[in-house]
Amino acid sequence: MQTIEERYQFFEDKNRKAELGGGAEKIAKIHKNGRMTARERILLLLDVNTFVELDKLVMHRCHDFGMGHNKIPGDGMVTG
Repeated sequence: MQTIEERYQFFEDKNRKAELGGGAEKIAKIHKNGRMTARERILLLLDVNTFVELDKLVMHRCHDFGMGHNKIPGDGMVTG
C-alpha cells in the first residue's frame, strides 16, 4: 500500500510530464522556431496566479493511424 507521500509524488511526476507535453526536445524545437508553447502564451497573457488549468492529465483515446502507440501526457488542448 502506498503512503500519502508516495501518492503525492506520483501525482507530481505525472503533472510535470504533462507540463512538458511532448518532452523537453519538443519544447526546445518550438523555441528554436521563435515560438512559445501554449502554456507560455497563456501565462504571458494573464495575471500571475489567475489561470487554473483543467484536465491537464487527460490523454487521447484514439487508436486510428497508430495513435494507440503514441501516448503523450497532456497532449490535449490547454483549458482553464
